[in-house]
Amino acid sequence: MTDGTPRTAGAPEPAAHAEMPAAHAEMPAADAEMTSLERTALYKSLGNPLRRRILDYLGRHGEANSTVLARELGESSGTTSYHLRKLAEQKLIEEIPEKSGGRERWWRSLPFSHTTPDPATMTTEEYAAAEHLALLRIEVDTRLFRRAHEEYRGPQGWAQVQRTGTWMTKTDLHDFVRAYHDLLDRYGHPDDAVPEGARRVNLRFYAAPDPVGEWEGEPTGP
Repeated sequence: MTDGTPRTAGAPEPAAHAEMPAAHAEMPAADAEMTSLERTALYKSLGNPLRRRILDYLGRHGEANSTVLARELGESSGTTSYHLRKLAEQKLIEEIPEKSGGRERWWRSLPFSHTTPDPATMTTEEYAAAEHLALLRIEVDTRLFRRAHEEYRGPQGWAQVQRTGTWMTKTDLHDFVRAYHDLLDRYGHPDDAVPEGARRVNLRFYAAPDPVGEWEGEPTGP
């Protein structure tokens, strides 16, 4: 899921864009078609602790019903059923018709993609919901960052850490991001075509320019 989140404190500033886990991954409607109220509801859903756990479970296990989720997540089936319906309303999951029957409904996650708009265009409520979600994701990303370092076993291992810095124009940076997405499509595999020996890999990409005038005391441009 493509996700731009606002900074975590202070006045809004333009959002950055980063890739989210595919398990929470593509809204059928284009981002431009979503209203502020719809985006606010989306951010609140993704920021709800139980809904996040449900999405995570579906992303890891492929499918589940309310009874399975209640057992695995320590909740009542009535509670998980309610949240499953809400997630389905937002097109984050869908029912599996061939497995559902009567009161037993099975669910799976849907492909999902969303780019957060410029925070300067958000309503106060939308920004607050997006900011809360950003804070939750930063916590997850921090744990992944630590794990990558702890589990690093050299350049041939599963865990990899890369840091770099270079000069780019804004056009260069946007072209780089598009190439990054192309690489994900080239080397990644969908859930229904996972080759033998593959593991789910969590990737994060951030790009932040140096502040203007703070590179060796010289101006760096807008």
